[in-house]
Amino acid sequence: MTATLQPTEPLTALDRCDRCGAQAYVRVVLASGGSLMFCNHHFRAHEDSLRPVAADVQDESDRLVPTPSPVTD
Repeated sequence: MTATLQPTEPLTALDRCDRCGAQAYVRVVLASGGSLMFCNHHFRAHEDSLRPVAADVQDESDRLVPTPSPVTD
């Protein structure tokens, strides 16, 4: 049996970390079914144990780094 992953929606401000309730920037789809959402802090803290059991990791933590605006004189 092969599992087909469905495309995931982008995470929004309404998606919350299952650990602390902060805004979620990472969704982990588990190979056994279901998914977990994490803020960047808690995902990084548990990443080593999550990766082996994950079917997919949707990491949008790059949105945490602001895009620099051009400097004008």
